[in-house]
Amino acid sequence: MIKREDLTSQKMRRIAPEMDPLRIGMGWSIDDLSKPQIMVESTFGDSHPGSAGLFELVSETCGGITEAGGRYARYFATDICDGQAQGHDGINYSLASRDAICNMIEIHANATPFDGAVFLASCDKGMPAHLMGIGRVNIPSVMVTGGVMDACPTGRHTGDVKKDLLTLEQIGIYSAQYERGEIDAKQLEWYKQHACPSCGACSFMGTASTMQIMAEALGLMLPGTALMPATSSDLKAAAFKAGEQSVKLAWMGLKPRDIVTMRSFENAIMVHCAIAGSTNSLLHIPTIAREFGIEFDAEIFDRMHRDAHYLLDIRPSGRYPAQFFYYAGGVPRIMEEIRSMLNLDVMTVTGKTLGENLDELKASGYYDRCDEYCAQHGITWQDVIRPFDKAIGTNGAIAILKGNLAPDGAVIKHTACPKEMFTATLRARPFDCEEDAIYAVLHKQIHPGEAVLIRYEGPKGSGMPEMFYTSEAISSDKELGTSVALITDGRFSGASTGPSIGHCSPEAAEGGPIALVEENDLIRLDVRARRLDIVGVNGEAKTPEEMERILAQRKAVWKPKDPRYTSGVMKIYTEHAVSPMKGGYME
Repeated sequence: MIKREDLTSQKMRRIAPEMDPLRIGMGWSIDDLSKPQIMVESTFGDSHPGSAGLFELVSETCGGITEAGGRYARYFATDICDGQAQGHDGINYSLASRDAICNMIEIHANATPFDGAVFLASCDKGMPAHLMGIGRVNIPSVMVTGGVMDACPTGRHTGDVKKDLLTLEQIGIYSAQYERGEIDAKQLEWYKQHACPSCGACSFMGTASTMQIMAEALGLMLPGTALMPATSSDLKAAAFKAGEQSVKLAWMGLKPRDIVTMRSFENAIMVHCAIAGSTNSLLHIPTIAREFGIEFDAEIFDRMHRDAHYLLDIRPSGRYPAQFFYYAGGVPRIMEEIRSMLNLDVMTVTGKTLGENLDELKASGYYDRCDEYCAQHGITWQDVIRPFDKAIGTNGAIAILKGNLAPDGAVIKHTACPKEMFTATLRARPFDCEEDAIYAVLHKQIHPGEAVLIRYEGPKGSGMPEMFYTSEAISSDKELGTSVALITDGRFSGASTGPSIGHCSPEAAEGGPIALVEENDLIRLDVRARRLDIVGVNGEAKTPEEMERILAQRKAVWKPKDPRYTSGVMKIYTEHAVSPMKGGYME
């Protein structure tokens, strides 16, 4: 235990005489000054449902800190919403915002040093930004997530969950159906008005939900608290307990880098396999590891996903909305099913090992409460989280593809890819921006047997936006969904389905092979062999040696495009961002 005089806050009081009067000016009492001082950092703001509901949790957290004898200080750096940024250049700011929020966390934590911290976030970039920040500032910390929004009943009562419960990721499909004239404006409007009935992260296993789960899997959250329904009293109680625990950690001096090791990341990846998590994790996990001082090879995802059991029947790959994950037992239940594959001796924010946490949770009646939640919805936990020996799949969910089209790698979520597309030779249809590609898809200019390539959308090209609308337009088209692949140096939403291959590296802006592809080149996809290659020109097959010569000739005359951004934060980001396969962070 740390002595009071050795707390960081008390050392700062001795060094900076203005500290006490400035704290008093904020309403602190004289007694508050000598308490452990805890920073409460959140993405609260009116930016999207995942952050709009966080202030109530901030208040609960502060209550827990006060109860445990600490004093809180609230800081805010809100995040943007990928959903609201879709379809226009706003999405280009998304990945850059991750690094910007992390930078603000560093500024907040180091400009006025604290004894500990609680971090609250919910969504795609806020979650990884906060996990990065926890590793970077390395003060005793607990993560609290804002949970997941409710799914909306459609009123159909068909017994089919997909039809009876509406979630946001379906809007992309319905929008594409409307553009093709398959549903009318009234139907689309109803879906739009009812897809987000509450606060919280989107109710599917997208990037937001995946990263909430990753935070617990890394040992940075209280056990069993990831992806709780945002409207539940359980979530408020978890925030309060996290506030209490932050004070305990401050007295213990237990820092994040004492907790999170490479073995912790191995645990997180095994959980990622079991839940078929978002491909965007391959951007975030390596970047988070870097902030913890851990060298991380993204190909570890491919190695660990091979032969791993995929257990989770949650949208977009499965049937149930994300709130059912918590009802079924959440991260602890997943961990129990893959227990033999986990490093149970790793430390966590409880001050105990992962194995000890799981044993205590089982003894506490946690699973009994989860079973009660399931019974209220007429299901069992096995409906949502399959037992290990009854897995949905046994080859993980993510594959890293390499070849002459992606020498440094590309990423596919093969559990969302039709089996018909695991092996295919396709004619190339390259586009230099997403807007042109989606127009071609929606206006029937793309045909079965083609590969839509969207390039110059990597980190250096445009900031690496999502290609969500294009992927949904393809996957929702009965003619194209099982016959057309989408390949890009950009990224995809965690909700994307279909034959979508992203993170193609090197990216086009750096002269990667994707920049050299021409109309009607032959593209060979082989998911099982982990290959992605250009194998022909103008519809005619070529030998590997011939293709090597042709690509060398094309590279010799290739000229880079003028920078898309010449000022502001996007200029800084696109100039300094690393490869997608390294995490797309700024160096």
